[in-house]
Amino acid sequence: MTITIAVDSYKGSLSSRAVADAIERGIRRCVGSDAPTIHKIPIADGGEGSVDALISALGGEIVATTVTAPLGGKIDAEYGLYTDADGTRTAVIECCAAGGITLVPAELRNPMQATSYGVGEQIAHAIQSDCRKIILGIGGSATNDGAMGILQALGFRFYDKNDTELGFGGKELASVHHIDDSGVDKSILDTEITVFCDVRNPLYGENGAAYVYAPQKGADADMVRALDDGLRSYAEAVRRHTGKDISDMPGAGAAGGIGGGLTAFLNATLTPGMDAIADILDIESKIAASDLVFTGEGKTDRQTAFGKAPAVIAGIAAKHGVPVVCLSGGIEQDAALYECGIGAMFSITDAPMSLDCAMQNADELIANAAENIFRTYKMVKA
Repeated sequence: MTITIAVDSYKGSLSSRAVADAIERGIRRCVGSDAPTIHKIPIADGGEGSVDALISALGGEIVATTVTAPLGGKIDAEYGLYTDADGTRTAVIECCAAGGITLVPAELRNPMQATSYGVGEQIAHAIQSDCRKIILGIGGSATNDGAMGILQALGFRFYDKNDTELGFGGKELASVHHIDDSGVDKSILDTEITVFCDVRNPLYGENGAAYVYAPQKGADADMVRALDDGLRSYAEAVRRHTGKDISDMPGAGAAGGIGGGLTAFLNATLTPGMDAIADILDIESKIAASDLVFTGEGKTDRQTAFGKAPAVIAGIAAKHGVPVVCLSGGIEQDAALYECGIGAMFSITDAPMSLDCAMQNADELIANAAENIFRTYKMVKA
């Protein structure tokens, strides 16, 4: 018997690898000489955990950098690096490592001030390390600056109508009048950049970056309106400089406009993160050869069905008739989750408890739940 464990991280609690280890431990508690073959595949959908998922599977290395934090000052942030079969060096960078919302205390979160500059510094470091491909996961950002910070770190200069160079943060978007790229290293423009993007929000408007995501990043109603107006003005400045209209481009509003900004200035390609990771790791062949699949994440709800990791795993398994169990920290049951291929869903909690308690004890709770699930599976198969 072969079991594949392909789980996302439990955000704020356990990495995807730690979750997979706990599930394996639970399964092995109730097997003897007929122990199954277990394949563990840490996965991510482009946000936190993407570096671990790819680097641990592909045998790369972790690179340490010191970069600018979202509200200024310096922080240590890591990215991954691996070498393709053809010798091309590829960097895997997560926005959340240098520009993530969790880097900013809740009471200080302010997308008018926050910058993605540190992410740009990581990209520059990777390019200086001879990387010619960049994979950028943009989930969990603290910013709403249209990628201005990233671009500033790479040599782009933004000016207002009085030819005054602009600073950092979403507050500067409305003032962008013209852009100077004469100081940008040509190697940056020759680098292949793939952005893992799992949302299709336009740059601005009621479904855009500011109205949908800025409140989560600390914006009040006045800030939201100012940021949305800024993104409208920014889109026009981008169009004048590049000839590209990113205003209605699906995914342009991702991560506060990073999706649109990098597409316009660096010719980045936006792609669904989990689909791309599944291809890179050849997950389908592993699932096709399995008898049972475990997947899961911190919280599974209706949004999971729209391209999050467990839904993609379940869809692959359904193609090959392999049953899928979703084991998550929390479950909000919805018919759409079964329709995407999940056979059964379970929460790790086994008694009334607070979220903090569940997160602190997640490792053992996961193992216990996995043991009970597998005992049930064995009884049904007997």
